[in-house]
Amino acid sequence: MAVIRDLDRAITAPPELGLQTRTAFREAAFHELAELTDGGTLRVDLSATRRVDSAGLSALWLIHRRATERMQRVVLCHAREELRYLLTLTELAPLFEQD
Repeated sequence: MAVIRDLDRAITAPPELGLQTRTAFREAAFHELAELTDGGTLRVDLSATRRVDSAGLSALWLIHRRATERMQRVVLCHAREELRYLLTLTELAPLFEQD
């Protein structure tokens, strides 16, 4: 039996990515990464995300780290200007491709 894995998968971030939502979001992202082939891309749709705190940034960093271990990419899609600024301020911006 062959295992079929995708090259590209997507996940939608919650409206508030923080202390209350970080664990469920991170675990959902890890599940999506497990379904990707090496070299695959996980797209994180942030269009509905209005607020990200340090716990949310930590979740994004852990997702990136897991993807890197598997030679995968994480692309942040539709990130608001505030999040882009926060990523730059915390020096996390170079870790993520942004769409």
